[in-house]
Amino acid sequence: MCTDCGCGTNKVTIDGRHHHAHDPHIGDSRKVRIEIDILAKNNEYAASNRTFFAKRGILALNLVSSPGSGKTSLLTRTVDDLKSTISVAVIEGDQQTANDAERIRATGVSAVQINTGKGCHLDAHMVGHALEKRAPQTNSILFIENVGNLVCPAEFDLGEAHKVAILSVTEGEDKPIKYPDMFHAADVMLLNKIDLLPYLEFDVDQCIAYAKRVNPNIEIIQVSAAKGDGLKKWYAWIDAHRSIVAKRDKKEG
Repeated sequence: MCTDCGCGTNKVTIDGRHHHAHDPHIGDSRKVRIEIDILAKNNEYAASNRTFFAKRGILALNLVSSPGSGKTSLLTRTVDDLKSTISVAVIEGDQQTANDAERIRATGVSAVQINTGKGCHLDAHMVGHALEKRAPQTNSILFIENVGNLVCPAEFDLGEAHKVAILSVTEGEDKPIKYPDMFHAADVMLLNKIDLLPYLEFDVDQCIAYAKRVNPNIEIIQVSAAKGDGLKKWYAWIDAHRSIVAKRDKKEG
């Protein structure tokens, strides 16, 4: 249960087929217990997803941000640039429409759309259903684009290897301390739209300091999806973590 937004069960649509998430009609007296139950059950599904990824050498990345960060544009460019060298798949999360999945599919990369209805985040069960529908290839990369929200997705493990927080310079440098749970949970922050810095009053150093305050270990990469700045560093980060997954898979095999 998302304590900040109070979201609960909704009819979830995965590429046109309906599934059900958790129940929204909950009294306050049961809130804490049900929250614990929901998160515990989610963690079970996340562990199953993580096992699925590990057995197949799949690097799963959970992309999180607020709306308007340029997350989909960055993801579209990323999959388009990487698809010739590595198998890539995408799970798209939105409350409504399949617009973002269609943008991904236009690059020739497979994408499964999850529509959460009133829900403000993906959960591990939804991702598991998507994997049943269209499993990524072995030794591939799976990008999971979460619903635009910096609150609820921080609580829900999807079985991913890493959360990737995307923050644009058109938002505010204090986002990391406004939403500390998300930036604490993320392993890397992509500071997007840096091509717009000459036209904005955005303190990059202060933003980085805030991010490091809530998560001293977070890696920060400055990028521009529009101009391509910093993307080589982002791709190098992906490649490094792909190598870790490949080595672990080889060792366990």
